[in-house]
Amino acid sequence: MDDRTPSTPPSTGTATDPVTTTPAATISLKQGLWAVVGFLICVEIASGILQGFYTPIFSDIAVHLGIQDADVNWFEAAQLIVSALCVPLLARLGDVIGHRKVLLLATAITALGSWMLAFSPTFSTFLIGWALQGAYVVWLPLEVAIIHRRTAASGQQARLTRRASGFLVAGLEIGVIIGALTSGALVEATSMTVLLMLPAIAVTVCFAVIWFGVENVPGTSAGGIDWPGLGMITAVIGLIMAGLITIRLQGPASPLAWALILAGLVLVLPFVRIERARAEPLIDVRVLMQPAQWPVQLTAFLFGMSVLGAQIPLSTFARTDPATAGFGLGASAGFVSTLVGLYVISMAGGALLVPVLARLVGPRLSLVVAALLVAGGYALFLPFHDTTWQTMANMMVAGLGSGALVASLPAAAAAAAPPERTGFATGMTNATKTLGGAIASSVFAIALASTGSLAGPAAGHAPLSGYLTVWAVCAVTALVAAVCLLLVPRSAFQD
Repeated sequence: MDDRTPSTPPSTGTATDPVTTTPAATISLKQGLWAVVGFLICVEIASGILQGFYTPIFSDIAVHLGIQDADVNWFEAAQLIVSALCVPLLARLGDVIGHRKVLLLATAITALGSWMLAFSPTFSTFLIGWALQGAYVVWLPLEVAIIHRRTAASGQQARLTRRASGFLVAGLEIGVIIGALTSGALVEATSMTVLLMLPAIAVTVCFAVIWFGVENVPGTSAGGIDWPGLGMITAVIGLIMAGLITIRLQGPASPLAWALILAGLVLVLPFVRIERARAEPLIDVRVLMQPAQWPVQLTAFLFGMSVLGAQIPLSTFARTDPATAGFGLGASAGFVSTLVGLYVISMAGGALLVPVLARLVGPRLSLVVAALLVAGGYALFLPFHDTTWQTMANMMVAGLGSGALVASLPAAAAAAAPPERTGFATGMTNATKTLGGAIASSVFAIALASTGSLAGPAAGHAPLSGYLTVWAVCAVTALVAAVCLLLVPRSAFQD
């Protein structure tokens, strides 16, 4: 079925077309929709493999590269910085030239980065490959944009988008389980090079799936790319991250570090003025400032601190030997993969429960409940972190909320966006999420260092106080996100 549905539905996602919404046409539309969703689920399985594969073996990668546990966080920070910069650009490009074309471009970049990881012998080359791999974060928002556009004539746009998003996230979590179990099982059975080739192969196959399974539809947005805006936002993020890196290297008392962070924050004001003055901005400030949009985007930023920034600390905490450091689970890579599997099963459950929860308490309150579950899960880590069972219970509570938010936030942003800004709005949920994760990863790297500098604690282990800081930040930011979501107008979620 052709995807070129009418492009002028209202921003609430309530569009109906008396010509194209007859029962037969609706059945045909839904059949075509679920066929495309099936191919996109395959893409999300590949995305999940990327997100789950490395978590159980971060400590092994650190040994392979000759670095300490805390330094592994800089891989995550570098990838998230690149992701935060490329997602708005690629999302905007999707609105202009078509979402499938940009999905293919992002997949090609991700494949390049993944192959680099397999053959990178040093910290620097691995860092470059890891950063390039971050282009995959635009996959889900582009997929949601494709689905949202396909359902424009259905009369059930927001509902169908939420439901399809839940299946996409379930596919993602299946991929995470596959990736985690595979790496944990094979890490001691083969070389690191062969092991790291496996996700690269999965992404390469993913490119073929998109090429043959998703039709090409032209973009609907006029105008080009806002290069001045991209330059400004790059400067803002670059200065802030440079300040955080300087704190990591020189300690919290460094005047240069705080000067860099302040300079980045000051640049936000002229950036906003420039973007407001442009007809086709990279970051559409007017859309982001809408009452139905800014709480969702701020929630994505705060949520990114836990769902992205806390991944490596959880892995290294589980791998820490309590006989040496006095805390940790002393888990093997294989057992960490089991922990990851339980976590993502709970995330998949949270994603699939989104439609049910939305019917029971409403779409807005379902998001609030999800954020509260994330806050509760990480808050439980503060008193309960001594045993494997405590860790598993905490992760499952946080996982239920995280899965629901991953599935719901892009759909909520799409429902509140103008049709020609759907890709932008869904992309911004991932851009703000990855920016939050990048900042959190840098802050957590500082917290997990024993002295706030490159000199790590004995045996390369981070201090327990650092892990307590990580969990406290994750709990507080998720709680603030729940409060923000209460400010979203109820009308924003009506079908």
